[in-house]
Amino acid sequence: MTETEKLRIDKYLWAIRLFKTRSLATDACKAGRVKLKGQNIKPSAIVKVGDVYQVSKGVEKKVIEVVELSYNRTDSPTALTKYKDLTPVEETHAFKSMFHAPSLKRDRGTGRPTKKDRRETDDLLGGMFEEED
Repeated sequence: MTETEKLRIDKYLWAIRLFKTRSLATDACKAGRVKLKGQNIKPSAIVKVGDVYQVSKGVEKKVIEVVELSYNRTDSPTALTKYKDLTPVEETHAFKSMFHAPSLKRDRGTGRPTKKDRRETDDLLGGMFEEED
């Protein structure tokens, strides 16, 4: 491939393994989950070295800077060298801390929770699901 060849953002996101398929990368661009300088971009937008993109993928949000163009999908270690992850630590920590939430599963056949059980659950969650009047 020549250096003057243009690279689309959907193909780049697929090549650096942020999306499993190019179709998913295209859909993310169309849905406004890929932004350049806060602006939604089309899947056909041209990628340039130094561009900083905000990519939302489910609950995960990433901020990446293009370091090198990648025209073909490669293995993960190689793909990681093609971009710099600028995601703030707070956002990555928030994503990881979701998996450390307390489990509220009740054993089958234990019946409805008592008032005491409900209060303990509310205290555990810190009033996260309280209704507002």
